[in-house]
Amino acid sequence: MASAADGIGSLGTEQSHINVPVADPGAWATAMNNLGIVPMGLTGQQLVSDSICIQGFDPNLGIITPINPMMAGISLVPPHPVTAELPVIKEIIHCKSCTLFPQNPNLPPPSTRERPPGCKTVFVGGLPENATEEIIKEVFDQCGEIVAIRKSKKNFCHIRFCEEFMVDKALYLSGYRMRIGSSTDKKDSGRIHVDFAQARDDLYEWECKQRLLAREERHRRKIQEDRLRPPSPPPIMHYSEHEAALLAEKVKDDNKFSEATAVLFTWIDRGEVNRRTANHFYSMIQSANSHVRRLMNEKAQHEEEMELAKEHFKNSLLAILTQFEQITAVFTAATRQKAWDHFSKAQRKNIDIWRKQCEELRNAHSEEIMGIRREEEMEMSDEDLDENPCKKMRMEDTVLSAQTCALREENDSLRWQLDAYRNEVELLKKEQGKTYRTEEDHTQEQQLHFLQQTMQNMQQQLLRLQEELKGKELELEQARDEQRYLEGEVLSLREKLLNAMESVDLTNHNSEGHEKGVNGTAALYHHRDKNNDAVIWGPLRSEKEALLLGIISTFLHVHPFGANIEYLWSYIQRLDTKISASELERLMVRLPNMFKQEFSGVGATLEKRWKFCGFEALKSA
Repeated sequence: MASAADGIGSLGTEQSHINVPVADPGAWATAMNNLGIVPMGLTGQQLVSDSICIQGFDPNLGIITPINPMMAGISLVPPHPVTAELPVIKEIIHCKSCTLFPQNPNLPPPSTRERPPGCKTVFVGGLPENATEEIIKEVFDQCGEIVAIRKSKKNFCHIRFCEEFMVDKALYLSGYRMRIGSSTDKKDSGRIHVDFAQARDDLYEWECKQRLLAREERHRRKIQEDRLRPPSPPPIMHYSEHEAALLAEKVKDDNKFSEATAVLFTWIDRGEVNRRTANHFYSMIQSANSHVRRLMNEKAQHEEEMELAKEHFKNSLLAILTQFEQITAVFTAATRQKAWDHFSKAQRKNIDIWRKQCEELRNAHSEEIMGIRREEEMEMSDEDLDENPCKKMRMEDTVLSAQTCALREENDSLRWQLDAYRNEVELLKKEQGKTYRTEEDHTQEQQLHFLQQTMQNMQQQLLRLQEELKGKELELEQARDEQRYLEGEVLSLREKLLNAMESVDLTNHNSEGHEKGVNGTAALYHHRDKNNDAVIWGPLRSEKEALLLGIISTFLHVHPFGANIEYLWSYIQRLDTKISASELERLMVRLPNMFKQEFSGVGATLEKRWKFCGFEALKSA
């Protein structure tokens, strides 16, 4: 459906609408009002001029306007790019037997199904009950040549066109309201809906076309492969005495030797050699062997040419190296003091860069020449020198001349390096004279060095103090943990004492025994928490503690199963960011009648929870 909708959209933007000039706008407005359609600014003007349209019919009949050549499928003129924001304006279409009124432009365009491959058939629904096949043909005949019309009794039909692009023209009429004549009867009017239809004939023709295209593609590929296939070798003739005589002459010819040896090899491989033909084949083989001397002479000639080329190449390289050395000498002379001082700073920089680049290229070139000489020395062998004395003498002369040139080049290079070292020494002396340091500068440097050492010592001391501070903080945290643990132990012992007191009251012991027990227990723990006793059982010290007491009581009251200290501290920290968990725990430890601590879980899941027990204390009191 999406592709079909796209097709409708492209049809509206790439082709001109079907247009007929309206002769009487008042009659058109009256007809539209009778059908319940509000006219939306239809001008009645032709959008495409008759000069660019196909004159395939008489426009005076007033049936359908000329077809736009830019319509998809005709391909007479390339489609003109049109922006998607332009609306599709439809106008009234007058036919001989009926009139077609466009739908409201504000309504969405009619929907269509997905287009089947090779579709040439359309479904037309919503026809008037009194519509005949002649009226339908009259309306859709201007879209293209109609092959067949299959009309049903239920106000719809199927129309098959000759070409696929005609279906796009027929889809343009979807949404129009058809009225037969000037009658206002319901049987003479209806809103037509045009959509793609799936027909077996269309599918069969499309498959035949696809098979034809596939055959053409295979044929084209075969022609291309045949054109790119390398040619087959020429056929080898069969052996005969006449052909053998001709082949013997070809074997002796230098220009036809390769072709003749191929034929000779094929005959021998076929088994043409026998007692009767052995002499012929022996003579041809002997003629083939005679070419070995010729080939060796050609090889020796080519080797001599190669040696001459190598010698010429080496001489050219030596000439290039000599020019490199001359350029380097020019740069070296320019860097001397009597010429160097007259150049500007930028010029000196450029000369220095050029000199370094030239020296690098000269060194690389010299290494290349030395590599060529080493390769030549490795290629020489004693056997070649013994076999060819002239060549040995020539090679010895070449080696001596090459060694002489190498020694001369090395001498020049050493001399130029010595000059460069002298220039560098002079430059260093100048730099040392310019950067001479006085005693005051030396003293300032010593003071700066001393200050730097002092600063380093202070930094080391600061790092050591920071490490000691971290150690003290860890010890303090451990002491706090131990204190909290001892406070919890004291609280549990006091709870046990209270339970013992209650049991004593139930057994009706006298008050003196009770006071002795309390005093004895207090004396037992007096050395352990003498100072903590006043803190635990003391009253509230400030208004802040009273406020915290109320918030903690309210929070724990809504948590009947209790809450751990971290949960409680995270809640109170939203109100006061400066409060700590240890302060909350100390406050609740001081008020055992309002808060009690219980342990829940076993093993690794053991957890301490605080509960509110103020109401229980009031009941017991």
